[in-house]
Amino acid sequence: MNLESTPADPGSEPRRFPCLQCGAFLEYAPGVAALRCAYCGHENSITVTEQPIVEQDFRQTLRQLASAVATQENISIHCDSCGASYTFDDATHAGDCPFCGSPVVAKTEQHRELQPQALLPFQVQRDQARSAFREWLGNLWFAPSKLKDYARNDARLTGMYVPYWTYDADTATTYRGERGDNYQVRETYRAVENGEEVERTRIVTKIRWSPAAGRVARFFDDVLVLASRSLPRDVTERLEPWDLANLTPYQEDFLSGFRSEMYQINLEQGFERAREIMAPTIRRDIKRDIGGDHQRIHASDTRYGEIHFKHILLPIWMSAFRFRDKIYRFVVNGRTGEVQGERPYSSWKIAFAILLAALAIGGGIVLWQHYQ
Repeated sequence: MNLESTPADPGSEPRRFPCLQCGAFLEYAPGVAALRCAYCGHENSITVTEQPIVEQDFRQTLRQLASAVATQENISIHCDSCGASYTFDDATHAGDCPFCGSPVVAKTEQHRELQPQALLPFQVQRDQARSAFREWLGNLWFAPSKLKDYARNDARLTGMYVPYWTYDADTATTYRGERGDNYQVRETYRAVENGEEVERTRIVTKIRWSPAAGRVARFFDDVLVLASRSLPRDVTERLEPWDLANLTPYQEDFLSGFRSEMYQINLEQGFERAREIMAPTIRRDIKRDIGGDHQRIHASDTRYGEIHFKHILLPIWMSAFRFRDKIYRFVVNGRTGEVQGERPYSSWKIAFAILLAALAIGGGIVLWQHYQ
């Protein structure tokens, strides 16, 4: 966030939500369709729009983006509460004034080509997210002894609406491979028993391979792709599943009091990740179509038709703590309270556990030999 004095752009005037009772700026209250005043407790109801969430044509949108004019990379804000002027960086469009802390939601129309279409409002409150994090810490195996107290005292939770893409696609895949069918044969072999060489037989399983080729098709619905570079993808993907059936049409009211990011992974880059997510399912479909006991896939070609997408915002409580000169990040699903994160390990605790296991195994062997 840039704190330099910057004149406000009247064409991108930010939204603020004053309390109808005392005039203070309101923040969205997780779990209810209302904005709540932190000073007098008054609530302003949010009228949720009934506007349908319409998925957009992927290829047509790419053509439109190719011919679109360049957009600005930051948004100028003038705070009516304290009079300061500042800018959000190119990845943020909702947050607090750095001078007085007033919540503000900036317009996005001049900031990115594609605007959010829908969001899932926060359901989990800050205290609930903090409790979930502490419980998660308590269940960590081999964590350093000082970690729990350190993170509990130092962790600062930030509520963030994180950008995502969802993709729908009709896929058709042609493939070429081999089918393997098991069959048994009786095999004669020689062995030594009681000092004498004898002849024995056994049943051996072998594989008969035959060429296979064909076509499989599948419709993918709402393949979810993180559009932010601020959070580790492997951690955020473990927060799934999200209740996307409960998406609400985008309204700035739900963002007041929270930070919100704009997408940094664009529409086309997001679909490349969606293809990676679809690939294992397509591969399983091919193997099922080949049949038999074993399958080999030598080549496959997938065509993606009728691709549609949505740009949505999902709620995440996030924080980071420094432990022994390294940063560890964790996230909490703002709908379910699911916690995922990065964590350190205690090398001496792991070594001690290995030692105890070795002693237990050694003791068991000694007892077994004694009774034998």
